[in-house]
Amino acid sequence: MGKQLLLVNHVPIQQTQGRLELDEQTCNSLVHWAKRFDRVVMAGIDWSQQPPSKTTIPWQCVDELTCAEQIEVIPLPFAYRPQDFLRTYGATRQLLQTKMAECQYLCVQLGALIGDWGGVLCLEALRQHRSYAVWNDRVEYAVARRLIHDLPWRRRVFTRAILPIMRHYHQYLIRQCALGLFQGHDCYDAFSPYCDNSHCVYLVHAKQSEQIQAPQLEDKIAEILAEKPLRICYAGQALTMKGPLDWLQTLHRLHQAGIAFEATWLGDGLLLPEMKQLADRLGIADRVQFPGFITDRATIFSAIRSHHIFLFCHKTPESARCLLEALISGCALVGYQSSYPDGLVAMNGGWHARSPKPMADPSGYGHCPG
Repeated sequence: MGKQLLLVNHVPIQQTQGRLELDEQTCNSLVHWAKRFDRVVMAGIDWSQQPPSKTTIPWQCVDELTCAEQIEVIPLPFAYRPQDFLRTYGATRQLLQTKMAECQYLCVQLGALIGDWGGVLCLEALRQHRSYAVWNDRVEYAVARRLIHDLPWRRRVFTRAILPIMRHYHQYLIRQCALGLFQGHDCYDAFSPYCDNSHCVYLVHAKQSEQIQAPQLEDKIAEILAEKPLRICYAGQALTMKGPLDWLQTLHRLHQAGIAFEATWLGDGLLLPEMKQLADRLGIADRVQFPGFITDRATIFSAIRSHHIFLFCHKTPESARCLLEALISGCALVGYQSSYPDGLVAMNGGWHARSPKPMADPSGYGHCPG
């Protein structure tokens, strides 16, 4: 029979011509799970009937994975509206019961309140007196609270009303779990007080071959010491939570201070057109490049390795893998202070912190501690 894991999260699942597809990062995670378990059943959210995403998702067919025979992927209803959640709740909980009976180990990722099937699995596990693990890479209720002002007023009122319920609900489910796996210290600091068996973990997708080599790192250090123009980058989606407009405002302050630089934002997203307009208004359009979404992973890592600084302005408590990838690429972190980047560099340095607002004082940008 072997070890069998049921993993319930809220990653999108696409169905194209009868084939199930997941984003590239999730596929990579499944490969790692399959090394530890003989069978992995992953349940995510069915996005097949949703409008096309405004950001590019690198889809990969599940049946093309090297571990495809060990993997079963189950699309669960997209039910983030109360009426959809109520309509699909009974059948979905019954499906989860069936899969729970097949698997020895249960692991969930908690997301929202309404439409969060991971939480439903926890409730069913408690009813059956089954142990379960919680693995989270962001503090969902804190993320929702910080992004609430961008919502239409009806959703803003509704979200504000349910946020306290969501927080207590997540804390309750974490209190009952047998194991807490929390990625980075933003998550660990928020959730570990509620779980006696908590661990701060890092899910690293980068390969050893993608790590910067010593000669290239030495060349970059020499360029900085020689006061060559700084090469600054970011890799990710142009979304509010990533702070792309703050990112440009920070570059504008560097420009005003007379610091020479070249900057690149790698990725697409809803705010990309606004970013280009703002760069033009700030008079830095000739210094900032927007190549858009890049499908080739090797090209992305090569680009990051070629830059000196990875500038980030994240506005929410999330454990963004791009910061790990920047450090692996020998790119110093400069950005908004939080427990997550603090934890990444606690041992060896590699970043310069500022409070979460546009960085008004560029005087410290010439060096990065460590």
